[in-house]
Amino acid sequence: LEEITPKPVQDTGNILKQGYLEKRSREHSFFGSEWQKRWCVLNRRTFYYYANEKSKQPKGTFSIEHYSARLAFHLRKDSRKRCCFELICPGKRTYEFTAPSPAEAEDWVDQIQFLLKGESDLSSLTIPYDEEDEEKPYNDVDSSDSVNTTSHNTTLNQDEPNIAMEEDDIYEVLPGKQPNKQ
Repeated sequence: LEEITPKPVQDTGNILKQGYLEKRSREHSFFGSEWQKRWCVLNRRTFYYYANEKSKQPKGTFSIEHYSARLAFHLRKDSRKRCCFELICPGKRTYEFTAPSPAEAEDWVDQIQFLLKGESDLSSLTIPYDEEDEEKPYNDVDSSDSVNTTSHNTTLNQDEPNIAMEEDDIYEVLPGKQPNKQ
C-alpha cells in the first residue's frame, strides 16, 4: 500500500473529460492496428493521450486552441462508425478518435466545442472596453448625429472631468513607451 503514486494525469490542471478512446495512428501499418487504445485527457487548453491511465508520460499532447471538433462517421466502415469524431485545424494534423459509444463521442465533441466557445466568449468580453477607447477619436468627426455626439461628450465629461484637456492625446500610451513630445 505504500506505493500509491499520484496519477500523472492529475498534473494536467483542470480535467474536463478523460477516458479511453481509440486513436487512429498516423502511420497505417499492415502489421499493427491502425486504431490504438489511448487514455485521453482533456483540460482547458490541451488534449493529452497516454498509452494507458497509469502512464507517466503522455504519448502526445496538442493545444486544442484553433481546432474544431465534429462527429465523423466516415472514419470507419464497421459497427463503431457512429462512435467516431475528429479534431481538425487548418494547416495542422487532424486527430481521429473512436469513442466507446456514440453518446461518448458526442460528449467529447460537446466538451471540446464548449471549451473553444468559452475561449472565444472570454476574448469577446474585452471588446466593449476597446470600443469605448476607440470612440474618442471618432467624436471629432463631423456627423449628422452631432446631437448624439454632444450628449455623449457630456456624459463622458461628467465621469472624467479632465477629458477636454486630453482631446489631442487620443492614443493610449503603452507602459514603457514615451509619447512623442513636439
